[in-house]
Amino acid sequence: MKKIIYAIAALMCWNTVNAQTDKGSVLIKNATVLTVTNGTLEDTDILVENGVIRRIGQGLSAGNNVTTVDASGKYVMPGIIDAHSHIALDVVNEATSPITSEVWMGDVVDPYDVGIYRALAGGTTISHAMHGSANAIGGQNVTLKHRFGTHDPEDLFMKEAPRTIKFALGENPTRVHGRGNNIQPRTRMGVEAVIRNGFNEALQYKKRWADYEQASKQRNSKAIAPKYDSRLQTLVDILDGDIIIHCHSYRADEIYMLIQVCKEFGIKNIVFSHVNEGFKVAPELAEYTMGASVFADWWAYKFEVYYSTAFNAAILNQNGVLTSINSDSGELIRHLYHEAAKTQRYGGLTDDEALALITINPAKQLGIGDMVGSIEEGKQGDLVIFDNHPLSVYAIPQMTFVDGVKYFDINEDKDDQRLKVNPTELVEPIFLKEHDHKCMHDLDFLFTEAEHLFNFHNH
Repeated sequence: MKKIIYAIAALMCWNTVNAQTDKGSVLIKNATVLTVTNGTLEDTDILVENGVIRRIGQGLSAGNNVTTVDASGKYVMPGIIDAHSHIALDVVNEATSPITSEVWMGDVVDPYDVGIYRALAGGTTISHAMHGSANAIGGQNVTLKHRFGTHDPEDLFMKEAPRTIKFALGENPTRVHGRGNNIQPRTRMGVEAVIRNGFNEALQYKKRWADYEQASKQRNSKAIAPKYDSRLQTLVDILDGDIIIHCHSYRADEIYMLIQVCKEFGIKNIVFSHVNEGFKVAPELAEYTMGASVFADWWAYKFEVYYSTAFNAAILNQNGVLTSINSDSGELIRHLYHEAAKTQRYGGLTDDEALALITINPAKQLGIGDMVGSIEEGKQGDLVIFDNHPLSVYAIPQMTFVDGVKYFDINEDKDDQRLKVNPTELVEPIFLKEHDHKCMHDLDFLFTEAEHLFNFHNH
């Protein structure tokens, strides 16, 4: 009997480990379809089967087991993609060294984070869960599909997505390491030196392995393999083009600096994040990088990001830079369609250009543009239904689908999923709070110093 019980238990465990993430089927009828890449289609149906968009057209039908949604008078767009996020993470910074490329955010994904559900309520179906900006070369990121409701973190992983890693320039790494621990980098030129030295050490590591592999092929070889180093191996993978860099950046001089370093080492897979002064180096970004993932209108929250413009995204876009708008916020991730709409006020982008900033463009920056980011036959069924055009200030998402599975429906939305509060707990005073990932570090200091200046004189 015990053998039978053990066998059943083993089989159940095997099925759990090897279970496939749910894929759904749905027929959306009579919608205004915003494909992003192929224009707007009026009174159009979309058929998703087993998680994939199979047909787009009019008068489509499906089997009896396929749910049909009447979207008459409504708009359907691709699932929104956030190229810079920190939701669903238990921790974001391994701030113990200027280079921590051996760590991976996939190890700290929290599938229970209500932020995932709230992102779905804003039409966001994919986020790029990133390491923080404490290190010149930080940890590896993970691309998440918002399959809320699972207890298994791996169900959130978009396993088809390529590897990415976080870099950071400017005050964050200099403050954490230089001023915080009195080690390099303490200055902006020190940040460059850390990155350059890391790559050079990785090249030496790669050569040691190449020499060993060559020597081991010799007859009666007694070659001893070098010690494996996951930190250096990750840097080798960057040099070999297997990992996409996503770099925290603000100032034009530093953006240009890292472009030159990447050119020197033959690295072409790099995306710059935030990029507040990107408009100053738009031709260089267009020529050499995979683009810029920017804020719509955030700047001046610390001194190094004092200089920017709400026209930044439009300027970059019009100069041929692959541009996206990201949130870097568990709150703003619910409003990325509003953030994209700002580029019509500040830059006059078309509907398709504005929507591309939160769909196909971030998809390309994450290396998944052939799978998601637009409504096309053969792509994954990540879709959002809006009651109004998503670039309208009045737009509210009604339903959100990931792989054809409905994960959000405004008519089925429970109050306790919107806000997690304890009704018996006293409300604490509200203070300006820096993000744990320190992208806007010293915000409190800035306002505190300003208050002292204004209140210095008694008269």
